[in-house]
Amino acid sequence: MFAAERRQLILEMVRANGAVSLRELARVVQTSEVTVRRDVRALEAEGLLDRRHGGAVLPGGFTRESGIPQKSHLATAEKTAIADLAAGLVEEGEAIVVGAGTTTQELARRLARIPGLTVVTNSLLVAQALAHANRVEVVMTGGTLRGSNYALVGSGAEQSLQGLRVSRAFLSGSGLTAERGLSTSNMLSASVDRALVQAAAEVVVLADHTKLGSDTMFQTVPTDLITRLVTDEPPGHDDRAATELQALADQGVQIAVAGSGGGPAAAEPLPHGRQGRRDMPLPGQRRTHGGGPGTPGPQQLRSAASLTEQGQGPGDRARVADLRRR
Repeated sequence: MFAAERRQLILEMVRANGAVSLRELARVVQTSEVTVRRDVRALEAEGLLDRRHGGAVLPGGFTRESGIPQKSHLATAEKTAIADLAAGLVEEGEAIVVGAGTTTQELARRLARIPGLTVVTNSLLVAQALAHANRVEVVMTGGTLRGSNYALVGSGAEQSLQGLRVSRAFLSGSGLTAERGLSTSNMLSASVDRALVQAAAEVVVLADHTKLGSDTMFQTVPTDLITRLVTDEPPGHDDRAATELQALADQGVQIAVAGSGGGPAAAEPLPHGRQGRRDMPLPGQRRTHGGGPGTPGPQQLRSAASLTEQGQGPGDRARVADLRRR
C-alpha cells in the first residue's frame, strides 16, 4: 500500500471512530506502528487529525470528547493492567465511589469479587459490571443520562451526593498534568466528578500513559487533591509521560505503575523524601506539601524492589512489605 493510500485509510478510520489506537491502525493498514506514527505526524501537520500518545483523534481534542465505543478501543491492555492494580487497593467492607469511564468500568469488573463493598457510582457501565455481584451493594446517583458515556450528570446527580462520606474515590478523565491535575472535555461530567471528590477521604486517579501530559477544558481534580495515581509504564520513547510522572510525584502524588504483564512494575514510590502514607484529607480540604529542613530533594521513580535492594531504612522496608501484601 502506498503512503497516500495508507494515510487516506487512517484518516477514514479516525473520522469514523473519533479516536483510534496506533496498534489498531497498524493492524488495519498492515504495516508497523513506526510507519503509522510517521503517517499520523504527516496528517497532523496538514491539520486533518490530532496525535495522542498511543493513537490519533479528530482535530479539536481540547473540547471534543470521544464516546465510549471509541474510547474502548484505546489502550485496552493498559487499562486492564491498571484495573488489576487498583483493585488491590480496595479492602473488604469498604464504601467507595467510582466515576464514569472505560478504565473505571474495568475496575468495577474486578470489584465484583470483593465481598462487603458498597459502591456509589453515576456510571451505568460500572453498575452493570456489578449487577450480579451478590456481596456488593451498588448505589446509583440520580441525574440526567448522558448517552455518550453512559453516565448520570446534572444537578440531580450532584445533590444525591451531598452528605455522602466514603473512604476512596476512583476517577478517570481525559487528561492529567502536574500543573492542573485531572481534567475532562465536558462541563457536566466535570461537575459530577468534583462532587464525587468532595465525598471521599482519598482520591485515586486511574489514567493510562496516553493521558499523561494531556490537558482538556474542564478541571475536575486539582493535583493537590490527588492522593494516588494508578497508571501503566510509559514506553521508553515517551519522554513527556515520564516527565509528567516525575512532576506529579514531586508534588506529593503517590504513583503506582502497572507493568505490561498486569503486575505492579513499581508501586507507590515516594520520591520526595516522604515516609509512610500521607494523611487522608477531609472532603474539599487542600493539602500542603511543604518539606521541612533536611527533606531530601526529588529522586527518580523507582520500583518497590529497588528500595529493598538499595538498603533503605525501616520505614521504606515496611512500606515495601505493605505494598507486596497488597
